[in-house]
Amino acid sequence: MVLSCQNISKSYGDKKILENISFNIEDKEKVAITGINGAGKTTLLKIIAGECDADEGVAALSKGKRMGYLSQDSFINSDKTIYDELLSIKKEVIDLEHSLRKCEEEMKHADGVHLQRLMDKYTNLTHLFEKNDGYTYISEIKGTLYGLGFGDKDFNRSVSTLSGGQKTRAALARLLLVKPDLIILDEPTNHLDIKSMDYLINYLTGYNGAVLVVSHDRFFLDRIADKVIEVENGKASVFSGNYTEYSKKKKQMRQAQMNAYFNQQREIEHQRKVIDKLKQFNREKSIKRAESREKALEKTDMLEKPAELNADMRLSLTPRVISGNDVLTIKNLSKSYEDKVLFSNVNIEIKRGEHVAVIGENGSGKTTLMKIIRGLESYDSGEVRLGSKVETGYYDQEHQVLHSEKTLFDELSDEYPELTNTEIRNTLAAFLFTGEDVFKRIGDLSGGERGRVSLAKLMLSNANFLILDEPTNHLDINSKEILEDALEAYEGTVLYVSHDRYFINRTAGKILELSDKKFTEYLGNYDYYLQKKSEKNTNNRDISPSNNVSEDNKGKLDWQEMKKQAGNRKKRERELEKCEERIAELEEKIGELEIKMSEPSIASNVSELQKLFKEQSAYNDELSELYVKWEELGE
Repeated sequence: MVLSCQNISKSYGDKKILENISFNIEDKEKVAITGINGAGKTTLLKIIAGECDADEGVAALSKGKRMGYLSQDSFINSDKTIYDELLSIKKEVIDLEHSLRKCEEEMKHADGVHLQRLMDKYTNLTHLFEKNDGYTYISEIKGTLYGLGFGDKDFNRSVSTLSGGQKTRAALARLLLVKPDLIILDEPTNHLDIKSMDYLINYLTGYNGAVLVVSHDRFFLDRIADKVIEVENGKASVFSGNYTEYSKKKKQMRQAQMNAYFNQQREIEHQRKVIDKLKQFNREKSIKRAESREKALEKTDMLEKPAELNADMRLSLTPRVISGNDVLTIKNLSKSYEDKVLFSNVNIEIKRGEHVAVIGENGSGKTTLMKIIRGLESYDSGEVRLGSKVETGYYDQEHQVLHSEKTLFDELSDEYPELTNTEIRNTLAAFLFTGEDVFKRIGDLSGGERGRVSLAKLMLSNANFLILDEPTNHLDINSKEILEDALEAYEGTVLYVSHDRYFINRTAGKILELSDKKFTEYLGNYDYYLQKKSEKNTNNRDISPSNNVSEDNKGKLDWQEMKKQAGNRKKRERELEKCEERIAELEEKIGELEIKMSEPSIASNVSELQKLFKEQSAYNDELSELYVKWEELGE
């Protein structure tokens, strides 16, 4: 075992953040912590890392074990070059290398006993050098930098000249090279593109130590985690398996808890009705029976209703004005910065109703394209044209469209003065801002909260063409799923940049990959894109770039089949919902009949009793059939 957490509790004022959190992490185990924003995940990591004190309990690292921690805002602050900064981590092995060279030099001029001693020393030094990966440390440093998105030109750049995201990636590189027994990472994928994320996934899955990570990236969690710790309402629950397995088990547990709660409520209601009836008889025996039932009811352990996660946060993104069929037309577009060409001779067409994802490495020019489309950035040559009746709405990953000095209420009321106070409050409530929360300053909000405010503004706009730059950054998983549901049902046009593969898979109908200064178009979601990339790599099959896009009939047929399957899935989900509603209705009716048949006036009336039994039997038969159907639809 590398880490033991026992009964950790933490409060801020009257608010209990963590309560009796206990779990262990074994050597080489890969563990994910999940939960909604504000659940206390980062607080828990800080307590484990020793950056924050727990009110109660202890987080103990096993004797002789080393820990490395990368917080969300970690970065390297240094005047050294990136390469020299990482090279300094290997001081021990570099010193060993110098000692070996010195020993070799001395052996040239030694003999006898002195030579033997030097040879023994050289053997020991060589063993230590090999043990500390002395022959591979330079390639290891370069490989880590390449993997996290740095190029040869970056190696000699001063750390002080890097952007915030680059400094965080450099800090991650340093932590990986230190190789502690336990790596702790808080949202490590925030500044990584897909290629860098794949490198980190491969590194962590093959890592010889333990890993503890907080992340909202479901693809990332699925690939690395073999255990999930869920933090909810201050408590921790441990699940074996990756995120998908946890999600499935959690859904089953929540459904079972909800069923148990409603079943108990029905039983309580049934018992109360029986008690009321018994009391109405006003006979000694019936009153005693009523009192006996009341005592049994008082001793019942009442189940709490399971929390419905963000059930009120439902986006309604419906265009008020329908645009023309041609939403965006780009012809022969080129853009360079000094001597760096981002892209050239790009041709893109986006039609009404299309949902298009732009993917590519960091710094390749994706955000620049979005700014050009919005008229915020100039371009060298070409044409960018919006179609008839197109009204754009923009979501910025840095939330620059928000005013930090304003309150949430003022942010919306100033932008949409025609709205009433009630309408503004209702909109904010849909994004989980209720009560006094609406008077918080934008500048005091977390990244995820600012993201929700930006989405609230977007919901109120008249836009029929949404342009989104990293819309899922800083959103927790539940909020991402709600946004996915909204965009999946959105009838307008969407163009967005994202590195979130789960999000792309659910919401994109077309992908534009920016690579080698060109955009390549794929007619499908992320799984379809991967399939086509695989075919291209194995069969060297050409896929038409958007610079000269041809109709890929097979691709369209494949995508139509995928859409058909998605439609069938939605149909089954609706049938499942109707099935569950009818089951609940029948169970209630059967319960009512049981109460009715227990009434003395009915129990003594054979004809009426047979009639009720027949009715109950019909309900039970239908219920049995519905249970079978429910299981089939659920599968």
